[in-house]
Amino acid sequence: MGTVNVNRNVTDVFYRYKMPRINAKVEGKGNGIKTVIVNMAEVARAIGRPATYPTKYFGCELGAQTQFDYKNERFIVNGSHDANKLQDLLDGFIRKFVLCPECDNPETELLVSSKKGTISQGCKACGFHGPLEVNHKVNTFIIKNPPNVNPASQGASLTEGKRSKRSKKAGENGDDSTANNSTVNDADTTATADETIDSQIGEDNGDDDVNWTVDTSEEAVRARMQDLTDGAKNITVSDDFDKTEKERLDIFYEQVKKKRDSGDLENVQTHKELATEASRLDIQSKSTLVLAELLFTANIVQEARKHRKLLLRFTHNDVKAQKYFIGGLEQIISLHADKLMDKVPGILKLFYDTDVLEEKAILEWSQKVSKKYVSKDVATQIHEKANPFVKWLQEAEEEESSEDEDDSEVEIEYDDRAKTDSLRKEPTKSEVKKSTKLADDEEDGDDLNIDDI
Repeated sequence: MGTVNVNRNVTDVFYRYKMPRINAKVEGKGNGIKTVIVNMAEVARAIGRPATYPTKYFGCELGAQTQFDYKNERFIVNGSHDANKLQDLLDGFIRKFVLCPECDNPETELLVSSKKGTISQGCKACGFHGPLEVNHKVNTFIIKNPPNVNPASQGASLTEGKRSKRSKKAGENGDDSTANNSTVNDADTTATADETIDSQIGEDNGDDDVNWTVDTSEEAVRARMQDLTDGAKNITVSDDFDKTEKERLDIFYEQVKKKRDSGDLENVQTHKELATEASRLDIQSKSTLVLAELLFTANIVQEARKHRKLLLRFTHNDVKAQKYFIGGLEQIISLHADKLMDKVPGILKLFYDTDVLEEKAILEWSQKVSKKYVSKDVATQIHEKANPFVKWLQEAEEEESSEDEDDSEVEIEYDDRAKTDSLRKEPTKSEVKKSTKLADDEEDGDDLNIDDI
């Protein structure tokens, strides 16, 4: 089965944080088909999260129901799912809920406040502590099932002892209906966890009369929200993630437009807020389409320099975001074709020189004319105008590679020559005379008949 790096973006074979590869087994058939993640508990221990969290995350991403069998460590996702697909989904979970946003180290822990409905993150490696800047459907599940009391994190249910006593008592009474079956569906997970928490806390405190219910009236909810800080409000679970991607892009559009109209787009704090909002809405890459639409007009040259820092926060080391950004530029050029079409090479070079666009993104874009953002005719025209700059990039890349090859060849030739020279002897006088006579004969070559040789 083997192991892989917890952060699979790290290719270093000596990376210290390893986890087992996901081992999935498909069981059943027809409507009862399901995928059992055989080693989910081991994977969860390697990433430091309860096994129910990534399993629930899979269910949210795949639109499938999940089941947890804490006692036998069976974690199930309904439907037939390939292990490689689940491994890719696990990368998304690790990126969102495990890796530190500051140092990319997986030595983090989630700090959940069920009372306030918030999740924060602490890193033991770099000392970072702050709100979890991710909003996902699984956030609700995490808040209702904090990691410090989740049965899966301890390998068995907290109330296992009580269940065995109840089972024994029921056996004495001849009643087998209370026998333990630890497999629970999503619909029952929350209730089971709440009962477990209540009974555990009640036992520890020796107080069975404590009321752990929460007032969910509209006034109480409003009062609790009023107590939260602005930072906490940004990470409270909302219904935005349930919206379509277009609706989430529209939400981001309104946020950026509001900041632009109020003149706040040059503020670094605003840049951070917009980046957090794009991450919360899970539209990090496509958000550059919105930025291109709202930030640029026919005066794009001056505007590009003005908004460079904001753009870098979204495009730096993200080729996918850069390609979406070029799509946004296509729309702006199409809108102001009379002024910008002839300036396409200069526009691309401007964003290349300011590091907003990387060579890789531009070359990949140039390989295919797409009508995704503008008409086919306009897209073709833009690509034709961009050809001189694209050709310049390709030639520069070829020159660099050829220079490297030339350097290596020169070094090899020098070594060979050095070895030859070290073995070469001084010619004798007879050799000099012989070579001189041969040279004279070559000069009189007109008198020589090739047949006489």
